[in-house]
Amino acid sequence: MVGMEKRIGILCVGNILMLDEGVGSRVAQEFIKRYELPGNVEILDRGVMGMALLSDLKRFDVILLVDAVDNTGTAPGTVVTYLPEDIAPYEAFHGAHDTRFIDVLEAAVLLGYQPEAHCLGVQVQNGCPAEYTVGLTPPVEEALPFILECIKGFLEGFDLIVTEKE
Repeated sequence: MVGMEKRIGILCVGNILMLDEGVGSRVAQEFIKRYELPGNVEILDRGVMGMALLSDLKRFDVILLVDAVDNTGTAPGTVVTYLPEDIAPYEAFHGAHDTRFIDVLEAAVLLGYQPEAHCLGVQVQNGCPAEYTVGLTPPVEEALPFILECIKGFLEGFDLIVTEKE
């Protein structure tokens, strides 16, 4: 995109009723509360990921998906970065949703658009409680400041400035 700023979408997904599975939603809330974003960047809480994300993929040149992940082999609260295609063949390691992000991206290509896509995942401690539970387990809660810094760093990689609200 020579001569134009890339439109960047930070899409935060998850089910807030399922403990750590709701980390994406919590990240969106915290980021919006703490930081001012450049005009070409939006951070969106998109709930449980599905094909509804297609309308967002059409609007942005670059996407960062923030989601809970499981079976990474790392401790709860560990933040991992990956590309959607890195986990496409693995059923054990993916976002905790029925629709995988790679499936949504492939549908977008069929519709004629293909944003650059990146993922930021947080290893859950409990993403499937016996009863609906809003909140995060302590290790995932403790990871929130680092997750926010990762998002800032991602945006700074595009020479963007993210400032703290006063």
